[in-house]
Amino acid sequence: MPSEVMLMPDPDNPTIPGPSLLSSGRYIHFGPFRIDQQRQEVTRNGTRLKLQGKVYQTLLTLLEKPGEVVTREELRARLWPADTHVNYDANVNTTVNKLRMALGDSSDKPVYVETIPRKGYSLLVQPEISNRLGYAHAPQNGASAEGSEDRTSRAGFFNFSKADVPVVLSAIGLILAGMLIGAGIMRFWMSHASPLSGHPLALMLFRALQNTMI
Repeated sequence: MPSEVMLMPDPDNPTIPGPSLLSSGRYIHFGPFRIDQQRQEVTRNGTRLKLQGKVYQTLLTLLEKPGEVVTREELRARLWPADTHVNYDANVNTTVNKLRMALGDSSDKPVYVETIPRKGYSLLVQPEISNRLGYAHAPQNGASAEGSEDRTSRAGFFNFSKADVPVVLSAIGLILAGMLIGAGIMRFWMSHASPLSGHPLALMLFRALQNTMI
């Protein structure tokens, strides 16, 4: 039975073209992003991003060849018909910059789209294809959930409901009162230790109280 989720092919293995693999599933996942190819929508952590048509096509072109160089000529041919008269270089730059802005990426420290000088661009992440809507970031979310559960279990000992607050405060008050009373008795015995030092019973009580307070 074939796996529902398929990794994009290795850049060194050109046997399976990118477009055919993209069509093997409805959703493309990479990082916090999910692409619904059927609806041509891109979301980030569930929030829809507004991408222009050429920006969306640029993203798909890069996704078809992850880790490989997508030349500026490839983007030009993908985005504009042959008989279109525009400044291709300027328009390619603008389109890629818009894509970076949408992804929260930077040309100086790229996370998703890297500029290859005098050649083109390269996608730095390895996307995944799936027919399941909620697949993206399953391992990370699982790890996060485990960490959250672990933190909750560690803190659970100190969590009290509102009904427990009066009981806890009363217990703390009794403990503090007992400590104050014990300290007062200790000071009393210490101040009267010399006159009573000859009395065996008083001496025994004093030592017992002293051991209890320690």
